[in-house]
Amino acid sequence: MKNKLFIKNLSNKNPTKDITRDDIIYKIPKITNKKKITVKINNQISFSKKNLPIIAGPNGVESRELIFNVARFLKKKGIKILRGHSYKPLTFPYRSKKYLETQEIGMDWCDEVKRHLGMTIVTEVTEIKYLDRIAQTADILQIGSRNMQNLELLKEIANTKKPIILKRHFGASLRDLLGAAEHILVDGNEKLIICERGVSAPHTHRETSRFMLDIQAIPALKEICQFPIISDPSHASFWAPWVPSLSLASIAAGCDGLIIEMHPKPKESLVDPLQPLNYNQFSKLLDSCKKISKVMKKKII
Repeated sequence: MKNKLFIKNLSNKNPTKDITRDDIIYKIPKITNKKKITVKINNQISFSKKNLPIIAGPNGVESRELIFNVARFLKKKGIKILRGHSYKPLTFPYRSKKYLETQEIGMDWCDEVKRHLGMTIVTEVTEIKYLDRIAQTADILQIGSRNMQNLELLKEIANTKKPIILKRHFGASLRDLLGAAEHILVDGNEKLIICERGVSAPHTHRETSRFMLDIQAIPALKEICQFPIISDPSHASFWAPWVPSLSLASIAAGCDGLIIEMHPKPKESLVDPLQPLNYNQFSKLLDSCKKISKVMKKKII
């Protein structure tokens, strides 16, 4: 019984949405351990106190031409991590006739990008049945917000021993998030990166915005958690003009990385066309990020 140590004196007398001392001692002792964690992806990339990796790319792996186009642009800009999802869950079951998940074919295209351009790949795992194929290609496995508490999926992904990005669900407290993270750590995988990606709120300042980026969550998590904390301002705002401000605010708040959605022609993006930055916008944001990260004594990679 590997969890026996944590069961002793376990108390649920005062259940709460906030993190208590009882939680830290008995429920989330691994994720709140004081040991500073560096998540090394490869010899060039690590999420650490000194580095601030930027993960960028389109929402979906729409075509071979698109993913190569974006990868070449990012490589010229010095960005090493390409995101793109071949398996793409949507909030509602209806899909545009233009957009179908590229699935295995999309992963094959990502394999080509790795071979020819040397990019590091981040992609989302939506179901256990796709894990083996995705793990063949992806260097970092992403758990999307809707799967944050899919405990069987978390266990299977943890067992790959690959680096994992765990996204906070938009309705989850930090207690819920760290509880999900604990499941990954209990299964022996410490290559964990936690991602703030926006929460549901009574108002979001704009009718096209679905969520609010919880900037306060970044210092709050870093206060009790020594694992890397990254920010996804694109999914939080759902609105490209706000992404630069939220990105810079995230860096100032102490984040350890960013996920930025970008596309050569955002209006033609087959998923969420309001939120990607175009190449020019991304370039300007990258310049600004380098300036503020310097103040924060971090290096953009």
